[in-house]
Amino acid sequence: MALDVLVVGGGLMGASAAWRLSARGHRVTVLERFGPGHDRGSSHGTSRIFRLAYAEPSYTELALRALPLWRRLEEESGRAVLTPTGAVDHGPPEVLERLAEVLARAGRPGRRLSPGEVAERWPGLRADTAALYHPDAGRVHADDAVAALLDAAGRRGAKVRHGVRVTEIRRTGGGATVVTDADEALVADAVVVAVGGWAPGPAAGVVSGLPPLRVTQEQPVHFPVPDALEWPSFIHHPGAGLRLPGGVYGLGSVDGVKIGLHGAGPVVDPDDRDRTPDPAALDRLRTYAEEWLPGVAGTEPEPLTCLYTTTPDEDFVIDRQGAVTVLAGCSGHAFKFGPALGELAADLVEGGPGLPRFALGRTAPAR
Repeated sequence: MALDVLVVGGGLMGASAAWRLSARGHRVTVLERFGPGHDRGSSHGTSRIFRLAYAEPSYTELALRALPLWRRLEEESGRAVLTPTGAVDHGPPEVLERLAEVLARAGRPGRRLSPGEVAERWPGLRADTAALYHPDAGRVHADDAVAALLDAAGRRGAKVRHGVRVTEIRRTGGGATVVTDADEALVADAVVVAVGGWAPGPAAGVVSGLPPLRVTQEQPVHFPVPDALEWPSFIHHPGAGLRLPGGVYGLGSVDGVKIGLHGAGPVVDPDDRDRTPDPAALDRLRTYAEEWLPGVAGTEPEPLTCLYTTTPDEDFVIDRQGAVTVLAGCSGHAFKFGPALGELAADLVEGGPGLPRFALGRTAPAR
């Protein structure tokens, strides 16, 4: 039975849910507070890492579910969004052994490399202690991906409304009512809330068990080098030659080689944040590049800011209570899974079960 579904939020998660729901024949309307391609949240920019290498097998499985959906999206939208580049993880040998083990169990290739072999193949990248190369990795163009998702949803009948701020969500009977800042009261069979760092507002009154969400302003940088698109994605894990907590990630993009710290920014209010670059954060990344990225020598990093919204255990929230499905806490490493998370949301809207790892009300890390 086709349902009337309101998707609140038109970033990656909302757009993914809209695409998969519309593909199943549901009548979908997306309500996005900001304009097309905005940079206020977590879904903008030119690059995100796609990878299969995770220490937790369930995330590798989720990435494997997402991969064919990314390719289907490209076919439906006519946009190329996922570019294979391969990826290099490097750092403590025990970390890389675990990644290699998970990849092998999933039947995916991975090759151990010495720092010398990494330098020979990618002269711009210096590896630490040990490295693992996995070819089934790459980069996703973030802005193009969100636009492609909304376009593909629209081709299947979804309506996308920008400049609409939701002020309240109420459960009403077997469905829900969404109130906008224009005093509209929109009635639907189901609502999907996918508003990133703003989730506690609209979700708080209609679902219980939402874990604390930490919203931070992160500051990656781009080094504008001419060969950026030839770089692999890479993750430098802490614990060997690197002492930065959380490690450093990087990848090539049309804007240059991008690097960033994982979840190291200050806590902010998404409606009231200063997007001025932090000189101390910039210095940390510049110093890192001087030691580990010889290929960007002589270039000045160009900073940018974005929001991270994370849960205490860094697992996502993808769950339903009544007519309301919530996607939250999806920053840091969720972009690669976007279409697969949209599938999970569509399953929930249709009354299917969720994954315990992503449940509302979980009291301890599912690990």
